[in-house]
Amino acid sequence: MGGKCPHRSVRKRRYSHKTHRRSKFEVKGDDIVYNDLLKPDANRKPLPLDEDLPGMGQYYCLHCDRYFSNVAVRDEHFKSKRHKKRLKIMLGPAPHTQLDAELAAGMGMPDNGPKLMSM
Repeated sequence: MGGKCPHRSVRKRRYSHKTHRRSKFEVKGDDIVYNDLLKPDANRKPLPLDEDLPGMGQYYCLHCDRYFSNVAVRDEHFKSKRHKKRLKIMLGPAPHTQLDAELAAGMGMPDNGPKLMSM
C-alpha cells in the first residue's frame, strides 16, 4: 500500500500545459502596438504567409494583435466590444512606456525643477 502517488507526474504535466497555453495568447504590449499604429501605411509590409497562424496569417487586427481564420470572423471581431475598447485606448493618449515606469520608481534622471537665478 506504500509507494509513490500515481498522480504525481500528472501535476507537472498539467502545469507545463497551462504555461504553454498562457504564453500562446500573449499579445504585444500597448506601447508597441501604439508605435506600430503611428507608422504610415506606406511603411507597413504586406502580411507574409505563415502556416502556423490562423488563416495563414492573412487576417490580422493591428489594434488587438490577433490573427483570425477568415474574413467573416475578423469582421465580427471588428464589431465586438473588446475591439472597440482597445481601439479607444489606442486612439487616445500614448500608453505608459518602460521609461515612465522607471521614472515613477525613482530609477531615472531626477527632476530638480527649473534652475533659479544665482546671485
